[in-house]
Amino acid sequence: MARRLSGLQKEVVHLYRQCIRTAHKKPIENRPHFITYIRREFDKYRSLSRKDFSTIEHLLRVGNRRLEMYAAPELKDIH
Repeated sequence: MARRLSGLQKEVVHLYRQCIRTAHKKPIENRPHFITYIRREFDKYRSLSRKDFSTIEHLLRVGNRRLEMYAAPELKDIH
């Protein structure tokens, strides 16, 4: 049976899904660049302890700011 997610874990999953959805709004030839970048950024912190609340909260704030910035229609590609 799967474990229930904590509130913070749900926020991380929600941010990840928002990022992927935003990537799918970018030009089709550049989508793989965005998706690779998103996966790489989330994978960097995969080993972070679930109990490291302050770091997770900080990363969520940074992630939300980046999402807002990268969601801008004028941004067409990322490297």
